[in-house]
Amino acid sequence: MKNIYEIAKKAGINEKYVIPYGNDKAKIDMSILDELKDKKDGKLVLVTAITPTKAGEGKTTTSIALQDGMAYNGEKSLLCLREPSLGPVFGIKGGATGGGKASVIPINDINLHFTGDMHALTSSINLIAAIIDNHIYQGNQLGINPERVVWKRALDMNDRALRSVTVMQDEKKGTPRHDEFVITVASELMAIMCLSLNEEDFINRINNIIVAYTFDERPVFLRELRISKAILLLMEQALKPNLVQTMEENPAFIHGGPFANIAHGCNSLIATKLALKLSQIVITEAGFGADLGAEKFMDIACQVGGLTPNAVVMVATIRALKLHGGQLFDELENENVEALKIGLANLKQHMENIKKFGVPAIVSINHFASDTENETRVLREFCQNEGYEVAFCSAFLDGGKGASELARKVKEMLDTKESHYHPLYDKNRPIKEKIETICKEIYRAKDVVYTPEAEAQIEEFAKLGYDKTPICIAKTPQSFSDDPKVLNTPKDFAITIREVRLSAGADFIVPLTGAIMTMPGLPKVPAAVKMEDI
Repeated sequence: MKNIYEIAKKAGINEKYVIPYGNDKAKIDMSILDELKDKKDGKLVLVTAITPTKAGEGKTTTSIALQDGMAYNGEKSLLCLREPSLGPVFGIKGGATGGGKASVIPINDINLHFTGDMHALTSSINLIAAIIDNHIYQGNQLGINPERVVWKRALDMNDRALRSVTVMQDEKKGTPRHDEFVITVASELMAIMCLSLNEEDFINRINNIIVAYTFDERPVFLRELRISKAILLLMEQALKPNLVQTMEENPAFIHGGPFANIAHGCNSLIATKLALKLSQIVITEAGFGADLGAEKFMDIACQVGGLTPNAVVMVATIRALKLHGGQLFDELENENVEALKIGLANLKQHMENIKKFGVPAIVSINHFASDTENETRVLREFCQNEGYEVAFCSAFLDGGKGASELARKVKEMLDTKESHYHPLYDKNRPIKEKIETICKEIYRAKDVVYTPEAEAQIEEFAKLGYDKTPICIAKTPQSFSDDPKVLNTPKDFAITIREVRLSAGADFIVPLTGAIMTMPGLPKVPAAVKMEDI
């Protein structure tokens, strides 16, 4: 690895703004923006993917590959990724730093404690929770109804045992109540960190968090607890973007990590906007499939941050497309052109959806050794017939060289095709109308069904004046529907909105669909156990 000061220099960052965390990672002092404020922004490329499957799509790998491919072709670019959560690292995924020769390093540091951002967030979230319960215990001057405390404790780990707990159980002066934990990356504070433009914006947003309601149904804001300065003190370093490098010694910002199936799934606006001042091309990624991460990037992050995406890279694999087409997972190594042809409907629907935002897109095929000539030919012909640009990427094995074609075609797209970006919906429209626009236009649902609880919550939030906000739908990433078992492109289904939550500080509304959980559980054999065999 190169010394982090060399990587900073490569990114155009003067060493006086580098705050080193050892020799191989650093935080960047945001006063650098004063020096760069008059510089024209570069162009922004979003990497997204088809509906994820257990066959893997390699979205992060492709994002890193595109950065290395640009450098291989002699182009200057900067990569912006999210930070991994310990939940998936020790749960199913086992890490989020790319793969093979298309990786960011130091891998273990990034996947685990990194520069302490997740710990700062978890501590801040739980300080807020402790202050709320202490306020109630010490006399409850604000009149908080213990049954209507909406701020949740957090842990950056998959732990289903914490989905339903009792707090204050043995406190004689306390009021025992039911509560629940969320995973740190699904908390509103993570979303606020990633949507804030600076420290001042961060303070304003956390002060606007609704933490509870009083007995007479008045919302209680965090500013009433008088702890915003304490939260900023905990979060001060975490708000600075982290700089690391790819295996080919190219710079990468890794900052913030909201889940895309629950939260908005994009890295911090602070890192992205800094990158746009430093580089002519910025590559970023949105979590899970385009129906979640890309939609939320376009409708939430871009509107909040004033971003204009110039191109989209849609990642797919022949393996995943065959799985969507009905081939069994254990048989994916075998050629199956018919399953591939059926599964191509999933790719087509995602590409049609991106077109609705007015941004040009290219299909990137993450190439596997099991892909046959016939399957590759069928995929190329399909893309040609649909008018899609397509590039094959073998960066897992070949590094930047294997992404050279993709990088060249993305650069050509940036130079020759104009983006006409616009959000999918007007955020000033009624809450239900916005929810149904996403469900019908992106997921292709036939109908949207609301539980009585969800109906009441929507009515309450509208009365409080929070109906002019974007929508951040919490949904399974494994299907266009709210049923994770339904692959490819389901039709004639209904989406059920079982609950609606308000993130007043982040300034969006979160409808929860199906059986989506804000605290995931571990699988039967967690990745933490599999590490014993390495």
